[in-house]
Amino acid sequence: MHSVSRRRFLITASASLAAASITLGDEERTPILLDHILLGSSNLDDGIAFVERSTGVRAAFGGVHPGAGTQNALLSLGRNRYLEIIAPDPNQPATDDVRDLRGLENPVLVGWAAHPGNIEVFATLLRDKGIEAIGPKPGSRKRPDGRVLNWKTLALKDNAEGLLPFFIEWGAGSIHPSVDAPQGCSLELFEAATTAQEFIELQHRADQLQLDLPITKARTAHLHAIIAGPKGRLDITF
Repeated sequence: MHSVSRRRFLITASASLAAASITLGDEERTPILLDHILLGSSNLDDGIAFVERSTGVRAAFGGVHPGAGTQNALLSLGRNRYLEIIAPDPNQPATDDVRDLRGLENPVLVGWAAHPGNIEVFATLLRDKGIEAIGPKPGSRKRPDGRVLNWKTLALKDNAEGLLPFFIEWGAGSIHPSVDAPQGCSLELFEAATTAQEFIELQHRADQLQLDLPITKARTAHLHAIIAGPKGRLDITF
């Protein structure tokens, strides 16, 4: 599944790789409802190598998104969560999202997905709260083995420039990508950072969406993830 968030940073983005400089202790800081995070790359092979260099685990090709112009590679981050590396598919016409991805100098976080349970019920909950959203919409992708994955997604009309997720419910019978994607990595940290002026508003919106998203204050808004693998940590801050 993919949904590239067209945040303003996509055109001028850069990502930093560094050893983790924070102490997490025994408790990981990640949203319970997190389904997957998206790492955008201008080239799929480059994105796969970017992750493998630090973690020691090589993501496997997942398939293409017909009509969207993108393809992906997947890596499990443990039970019911995974990393999706998303990049242009050279065999499809370019979309707006593809043009944004092609402009990336380095892989960067471009969004994330949460699983709210029954997505139709969740959509009704958002409407009752006056929160505008698009969907639920059905989606599908054929895996390299020929099996088809099905899902429904719901996208916020205002996702706080990509700090807030889109929402996904996987179809009955669909194998969640975390199950059979390459194993060995875990997500130690996933958080959103925003300015002091926007902190209270973002926290309020996360609470409205029933998200336990860790939020910190920073000079600029960004997502931050730390992925641990058998050979080390990938610390992506943008």
